[in-house]
Parts: sequence; structure tokens; C-alpha cells
Amino acid sequence: MAEPVKRAYHSPRRREQAEATRRAMLDAAQRLFERDGFAATTVSAIAAEARVSTKTVYLAFDSKSGVLRALWNLRLRGDDGEAPVAARQWYLEVLEEPDPERQLRLNARNARAVKTRLGGVMGVVRTAAAVDPDAAALWERIQTDFYANQREIVKTLHRKDALRQGLDVAQATDILWTLNHPDVWLLLIGERGWSPARFERWLGDAFCSQLLRSTG
Repeated sequence: MAEPVKRAYHSPRRREQAEATRRAMLDAAQRLFERDGFAATTVSAIAAEARVSTKTVYLAFDSKSGVLRALWNLRLRGDDGEAPVAARQWYLEVLEEPDPERQLRLNARNARAVKTRLGGVMGVVRTAAAVDPDAAALWERIQTDFYANQREIVKTLHRKDALRQGLDVAQATDILWTLNHPDVWLLLIGERGWSPARFERWLGDAFCSQLLRSTG
């Protein structure tokens, strides 16, 4: 007589507990990274801050740079889903908006939302890149993905013949990428004390004045 096939056991409660533990570790890592810096923060310190074992952190993220990568992805996307930014509704809304000015103001809105979630994590990744090869690779991927996403927005403006006279797609993407770069947020919010609302207004105005053809 054949032995009964064992069925995989899936517990919603256990899954919820695992997700809560993962979030607790990432929240703890963010506090320590922003307070003490990436280099000075140890996996043991993250574990202690999150009230879990060091082994639990390693099992979930493999390494300290793995923690940083997971933290970046969570704050960038806004949830634990695997879909990249290019597949997120808040990004697709920008691509699908027919009005060029509203497109760019939606992009400014998204920039504010994403950078508010990321907070000081952007600065952590930037400084970590100088001392950790995995963090350097993460920073390079951030730059590449971000540029590609901004380029797709510019391409929709180009198809509408909305770009300022003399601007091609490459030049316009450079401008959009620069204005929307995390470093600008860190300078104006972190160094100059701007509010997120003021940043969004300025960024939307700058996008429109620098990129769009005059309608006057």
C-alpha cells in the first residue's frame, strides 16, 4: 500500500509572524544605520535592536549588505511586493497621464513620497558604497534603474512633442535625472531644512520650466 503523500503545511499566522519579524529587523537596521553609520553597525547590533538572534538576521538577509539591500527595496517600493518600480501603479500613472505638465507634477509627487519613505537610507547607501563592494553595486544599480525610469517618462513627453525646443531625449533625461536625484533631496531637506511639501512644489515647477515647451 502506497504511503500517503505529505502535504506542505502553510500557516497564515506563522507567515504573518515571519513578516513582522522581518519588518522589525529592517526597522532596527534603519535606526542603527542612520544613527551610527553602515560601517559601525554590526549584524549583532541589528539583532539586539530587533530583539532576535544574530542567526535570525543572517538567515533572513545573509549579510549586513543584504540587510541594506532589503531595506532599500522595501522603502523604495513601499511594501514587500517583488514588483519593480517600473511596474508600480504610482509610476505607471505618470507614464499614462496625457497632460505633460500634470505628468511632471505627478513625478514630483512620487519623488516626495518615495524619498520621504527612504529618508536617511539614501545617505546610508551612498556612504556605504565607499566601504563595501556589495553596497557599491547596490548604489550603481540604483543609479542605473533610476535613470532608466526617468528616461521612460521623457520618452512619453517626446512623443507628445512637449519637450522644450532644442532638447532631445538624452539631454532631457539628464536634466530630469539630476533634478530628481536623491542628492538634491538630501541637500534641500537635510542640509537646508526644506519641508517635503516645499520640495515637491519646487521640483514640479523646476521639471516644467526646464523640460516643457512654452505654451505662451
